Amino acid sequence: MPSDDLRGARRGRLERLLVAQESIVARRQLTALGIDWDAARANVVAGRWAVRTPRVLSTVTGALTIGQRRWVGVLHAGPGSMLGGLTAAAQHGLTGWERPVVTVLVDDELSYDPTNGIRLFRSRRPFPLMIGSRPGIATARVEPALLLWAGYHASTTRAAEGVLAAAVAQRLTTAQRLYEEVEALRPLRRARHFRAALAVIDAGAHSSAEIDVARMCRLFAMPAPARQTPREERDGRRRRTDCEWDLPDGGTVVLEVEGPGHLDVRVADDDIRRQRRLTVPRWRCVVRCSARELRHEPHEVAIDLVGYGVPGRIPGVAS
Repeated sequence: MPSDDLRGARRGRLERLLVAQESIVARRQLTALGIDWDAARANVVAGRWAVRTPRVLSTVTGALTIGQRRWVGVLHAGPGSMLGGLTAAAQHGLTGWERPVVTVLVDDELSYDPTNGIRLFRSRRPFPLMIGSRPGIATARVEPALLLWAGYHASTTRAAEGVLAAAVAQRLTTAQRLYEEVEALRPLRRARHFRAALAVIDAGAHSSAEIDVARMCRLFAMPAPARQTPREERDGRRRRTDCEWDLPDGGTVVLEVEGPGHLDVRVADDDIRRQRRLTVPRWRCVVRCSARELRHEPHEVAIDLVGYGVPGRIPGVAS
């Protein structure tokens, strides 16, 4: 084959690779295509390409998209690596838990250069059992990705449980599949907490706050509430309440759990206004609490709920 044809074939293979990898390429891939470092450096010096890590270049020179940054992470770590943690979960479609740092699962025995914006999570677990089958960038299955993040990277048990609930609520997995993966990943940090949380998630909890409510109900012998009950405001707009208990006398007690965002004055005002406009038959009262209080001082919340008629037993408090 003439040299021009060879160059044309090489160029075609490179272009197909760059399309598949969103304009990101590893130096080892260039070498495999017969493109030496001198040619790559010439493109960098000319301003056509950019060096992203000692092992990875891009054929675009501006700010990288999140997809391109994920490719940089996996190509930098090398063959056998894969997206992990919340990065893998986002690749599968999880929303609300995005992080700026790209997490990549790597073999514990290999050596890697530290790189800004990339977190290398070392593991001795069998990678072939964790990798997903989706085409494109190598990505861990959503179950091991989430459980390893929840066990070793989540700053609190509440955050760990919350991401599992979110993944089930967004239909990326099921509580049963996560439970099976907990067993497959043994030993796994926080496994006991995950088993308990997954039992509640399987019963319909979609957030860490709902898990905390279920924990409070078990602790104080309270019945499980109805969750996310659809209600109408007086102007006809629909919303859902966090938790409701129907009382024997026909009344209803509502619990609204407020996260950190509700501390903003404008958000708090909106919450109060919506509360005034909700229409609930035989409304007894609305009990409001913070997510922090529900997690760390559930007895204080339970005392008020029981005081308004929700059945329960509070140690040291007369019923």
